[in-house]
Amino acid sequence: MKHVTVPNDRIGVLIGEGGETMRDIEARAEVRLDIDSETGSVRVESVGDPIVGLNGPDIVKAIGRGFAPEDAFRLLEDDMQMFELVDIEAATRNKKDLRRKKGRLIGEDGRTRELMAELSGADVVVYGTTLGIIGSPEQVDAVRSAAEMILDGAPHGAVYAFLERRHNEMRSNDIEYHEFADGSRSV
Repeated sequence: MKHVTVPNDRIGVLIGEGGETMRDIEARAEVRLDIDSETGSVRVESVGDPIVGLNGPDIVKAIGRGFAPEDAFRLLEDDMQMFELVDIEAATRNKKDLRRKKGRLIGEDGRTRELMAELSGADVVVYGTTLGIIGSPEQVDAVRSAAEMILDGAPHGAVYAFLERRHNEMRSNDIEYHEFADGSRSV
């Protein structure tokens, strides 16, 4: 059993219309949720396959940190999906610095956050004082590195170039070759 705290403004999303999202989480992650909507405390108890149930707390936490439930369910797709949070506040000196760095991560009209998601293949959300990432370890690493570069003050152009390189590396690693009996190959 694990406890997760969800911000009050995300409790409704976690429960869903008529409790639909909560029931969906319970069924798909094989857990039971006990939600205290006053405090935001959520008790997550595994009731089925304990391996599947391990994803329950991360699904709840991801929804609490701004992900749509359908994006959080990506954690159940296969065991290579992971959820990670980058603490923006830890990289700041004060509230003004926090607003500035959070703005840099989001970018004009959300463009920087969008590019981090597009080029990595991960789902990326900026909520409160955190940047949340759901994806494969390689995707999560690319976004985390890009976010750290931005938080350290790197120009956006350098970060985009880094993401392009990582995107191309990940694509070339995904290319599968099929070798035929005659020794020839096709992609």
